[in-house]
Amino acid sequence: MTAPSSTAAREVPEGHRSGFACFVGRPNAGKSTLTNALVGSKVAIASAKPQTTRHAIRGIVNRPDAQLVLIDTPGLHRPRTLLGERLNDLVRATWTEVDVVGVCLPADQRIGPGDTYLVGELAKLPRTPPLVAVATKSDLVGPTRMAEHLMAIQALEDKLGITWADIVPVSSVTDDQLDVLAGALVERLPEGPPLYPEGVITDEPEETLVAELIREAVLEDVRDELPHSITVAIEEMGLREGRSDDRPLLDVYASMIVERDSQKGIVIGHRGERLRAIGEKSRRQIEALLGTPVYLDLRVKVLKEWQRNPKHLNRLGF
Repeated sequence: MTAPSSTAAREVPEGHRSGFACFVGRPNAGKSTLTNALVGSKVAIASAKPQTTRHAIRGIVNRPDAQLVLIDTPGLHRPRTLLGERLNDLVRATWTEVDVVGVCLPADQRIGPGDTYLVGELAKLPRTPPLVAVATKSDLVGPTRMAEHLMAIQALEDKLGITWADIVPVSSVTDDQLDVLAGALVERLPEGPPLYPEGVITDEPEETLVAELIREAVLEDVRDELPHSITVAIEEMGLREGRSDDRPLLDVYASMIVERDSQKGIVIGHRGERLRAIGEKSRRQIEALLGTPVYLDLRVKVLKEWQRNPKHLNRLGF
C-alpha cells in the first residue's frame, strides 16, 4: 500500500513511525465511528445500519512521534449481490497491505460465528499482520460483562491458533482508551517519515466525501426501507462563477440512485417532503465539512438492479 510522500519540509524525530492500519469486523461493529474518533474529524460515514461503508476510507492520525493511516473497510459479510462480492474482495485485499489490523468486537454483543469466521480468515493469510483486538462500545456495558467479553476474546487465541498483539477496550462515544489503542497500533508500525503532509486528515476526493454524506442522510431517513439499494453519484461540483472571494458558493449536483420505481417514491416522500429533509440535512453536513456555503441539487434516478450489474458497478466506481 502506497501513499504520497510529504512534500513539506519537516524535521522527523528519531524513531518516528508511519504506516497503515485497518479496522475489520462484522457489519455495525463500530469501525467507522472509531476511525472518526481517532482522526478527530468525520472522514467516514457511520450509521446504525449494517454494510454502511462501501469504500476503503483513509483517515490520517498525525502525532509528534508517528503518522497512523487508518483504513476503514466495509464489514465482511455473506454477499447476496455482485456488489457484496466486490466489497468482500476489497476487505481481503486491504488485509494483505497493512502493517497492523484492529479487529473490532463490540462489547455489547456476544462473540459469534461471524467473529470467529472473520478472525479465522485473517489467520489463513500467507502473512498475517499483527492483530489488535478492539473491544468497541465499552460505554454500553458494565465491568462484569466487559470482563466476560475480554475473556472470550482471549479464548479465540487457542481456538483459532492466533496471538493477539494487544487487547484494548474502547469507547468512541466517551473517548475512553482511544489514546491507548492509538499507541498499540503505532507500536506495530515500521519506523519512517510521514507519508502525508502535516495537517492532512484524509486523501479521499471531496466528491467522494460529499457523496457519502448525502448517502448517510438518506440512510438515517429511510430507516429499514431500502438501506442497501441506494448509492449516490456526484454529477457536477464546483464553485459558482462570478462570485467574489468573500461570498463563495459551491454548487453540487448529485443523483441518488435506486433500483426500482417504488424505491424512488420512498426517497422522494409525500409531496417531496423526505427529499427536502434529506437535502437540508446533507447540505448542512457538506457545509460543515468544506467550510463553504453550498447549493445542493438532489435528484433521484432508477438504475435497475445496479448492485448486480457489472457495467453499472464499474460506472459507479465499485
